Amino acid sequence: MTVLQPDELFACLDRHQVQYVLIGGLAAVLHGSPLPTVDADICPSRDRENLTRLAAALRELDARIRSADTPTGVPFPVEATFLSSVELLNLQTRVGDLDLAFVLAGGSDYESLARRARAMRVRDLTIHVAALDDVIRSKEAADRPKDRRSLPVLRQLLEELRRRGQA
Repeated sequence: MTVLQPDELFACLDRHQVQYVLIGGLAAVLHGSPLPTVDADICPSRDRENLTRLAAALRELDARIRSADTPTGVPFPVEATFLSSVELLNLQTRVGDLDLAFVLAGGSDYESLARRARAMRVRDLTIHVAALDDVIRSKEAADRPKDRRSLPVLRQLLEELRRRGQA
């Protein structure tokens, strides 16, 4: 497993002008969560041109489907048509693991997340980060053990941000 290099990942997505909202653990970290994460999760726009740009970025990143049985990953058709037909892809890339969720647990998609996302400057890039309460809702809906473990910390963080007027 390659250690996540978020600067490289986001720079590649930016070069290809991919429209997405950062979700999951890394989004929570950018809101101030102390919980570690080992991958990046994004919710890309399903716009046809955006899927074409996303496919180009994934080719540059040498993306393959992550598989416990195949350490080098499984090749897949890295093209807009294929991307338009899936809801979730767990990928490994040369800069770390990247999960694409076109529809989140709970039903949110790019359009609904983008309306409430915060634009955050990370180094010299602007990244659209899902609102923390959207991250929490998705983790509640997914209801995986790792999500249940993180929820108390994320709820406490959200309350603190609300008290400070930052959420």
